[in-house]
Amino acid sequence: MPDELSAEDAKLVTLARGARGRVGAPAGAAIRDETGRTYATAGVALPSLTLSALELAVAQAVASGARGAESAVVVGPDPADHDLSVLRDLAGPGIPVIVCGTDGSVRVIVAT
Repeated sequence: MPDELSAEDAKLVTLARGARGRVGAPAGAAIRDETGRTYATAGVALPSLTLSALELAVAQAVASGARGAESAVVVGPDPADHDLSVLRDLAGPGIPVIVCGTDGSVRVIVAT
């Protein structure tokens, strides 16, 4: 199924896998904002701060001035409803979220 992804979405899969792999996190995420910029992160789990990879990717985008998003990828466990809500807060409903296994294979595509 990855061959069916656009080149831009396949790039998001690569970025999310790389972010996850660099720190050995359970999940990685990447988003493409409305201008085509990309943000890739892994989740954060500290005693006083826990952010999912998708939450952190959205926070990075917002902190960089993004006003929307075109697409998102999560590598690892399925995103929680809250994660989708955070992306929806930035980009509105209907944004595709491609959920992949750690090998990059697409498991499902959901929407905000």
